[in-house]
Amino acid sequence: MPTHSNNLRIDIVSDVVCPWCIIGYRQLLSALEATGTSHEVHWHPFELNPKMPAEGQNLREHLAKKYGTTMEQSEANRVNITELGTGLGFEFNFADDMRMYNTFNVHQLLHWADQHGHKHDLKLALFTAHFSKNRNLSDDSVLADVAAEIGLDRAEAIAVLDDQRFATDVRAAQNAWLSKGIHAVPAMIFNNRYLINGAQGVENYKRILAQLEEKND
Repeated sequence: MPTHSNNLRIDIVSDVVCPWCIIGYRQLLSALEATGTSHEVHWHPFELNPKMPAEGQNLREHLAKKYGTTMEQSEANRVNITELGTGLGFEFNFADDMRMYNTFNVHQLLHWADQHGHKHDLKLALFTAHFSKNRNLSDDSVLADVAAEIGLDRAEAIAVLDDQRFATDVRAAQNAWLSKGIHAVPAMIFNNRYLINGAQGVENYKRILAQLEEKND
């Protein structure tokens, strides 16, 4: 996506299995729409769990092992995230059998979609596939189905995942952001200069946008 001088450039480092990434994006989008800010979004790869095996892991078990999250905390977090999503027009449908997946192939597919001008559409479709529809993002056939649903060629998507042609490119992009100190997501970089971490809330994003506008005056 070309950058136009009058647009606010927003680079977002994120993973599609990160609930706060889609919440942060939807909060930012609401602020952008409310302020009428001309903008363009560029998505970049980050793996929450690069060592996750292909079959993934039950989400509750994963959170308990990684963060020590109790069942009560997990349930409270799910309620909070679901309510935030509803307020932003995004549906979270958490289930007991929901899994955390390795997303390296996801990011390769997004890299390929970018070459066809559909990275943004695919990114949002993958958030929905995972959080709203509980689809298995470790299954290449599911990834190809999601790509086809937004108008990309399914057979080519399968080929991209089979031959791993973009593995080196994606790994290089991930390492580039890690080398810049990005170790948690979402990470949003405005106009290549200002880094904002986490989901900040609509009102905070409005204030951030106002401050950026002042800096540009």
